[in-house]
Amino acid sequence: RPKAVGLENVPTDGPAILAANHQSFLDDLLLPLVVPKRKVVFLAKAEYFDKWYLRWFFKGANVIPVRRQNRSGAEAALQAGVQALREGKLIGIFPEGTRSPDGRLYRGKTGVARMALEARVPIIPVAITGTFEAMPYHHRMPKPGRVEIRFGRPLEFDRHYDTPTDRFVLRSVTDELMYEIMMQSGQEYVDEYASTLKRELARTDRGGQQASHQPAGVGTGATSSAKPADHP
Repeated sequence: RPKAVGLENVPTDGPAILAANHQSFLDDLLLPLVVPKRKVVFLAKAEYFDKWYLRWFFKGANVIPVRRQNRSGAEAALQAGVQALREGKLIGIFPEGTRSPDGRLYRGKTGVARMALEARVPIIPVAITGTFEAMPYHHRMPKPGRVEIRFGRPLEFDRHYDTPTDRFVLRSVTDELMYEIMMQSGQEYVDEYASTLKRELARTDRGGQQASHQPAGVGTGATSSAKPADHP
């Protein structure tokens, strides 16, 4: 069982957002486990519920299905989250949007800020450490290790409630949140979206595979269009 620090910062009732760094698939399982007095709700694409072998897991994990319909998935998730908050629920969110490919902390997406400002709720920064070592990206089986989940003091952004919300406000709120997560987790911060780096790595991998399958003498000296990732 992971060690929990700062649980007194999680409200015992009322709406709030738990915003955590995303190190591993284990994060989704362990975060609700250490908040015994509250049910932590997550959001996921409704398509996951169409698969019988995932349906039971997501229902048991208090996941809200998000129907895309005619709106983008991001906007649908935002509105589903706001509605859950207005119902007094505790929402779990990973602002990076995807798992870290290398254990570092990546730039947060502004959806969490939009949700907090629209629903007028606090954000609790959460730092999860040890799960990347226990089950890194692309690994399917976890290994034993020490995991700690640290809950910081709630961040209140009421100064923005009655002012026009633009991309600069959303970025400022998100960056303040990510700074707090960084200070608690001790991670190196990368001012780039993790999803962008993953696409770069995927292109590099595909380029390497294509080169390895070329006949001898073909393509030598050519410059690949895939740009190597800036980060190892």
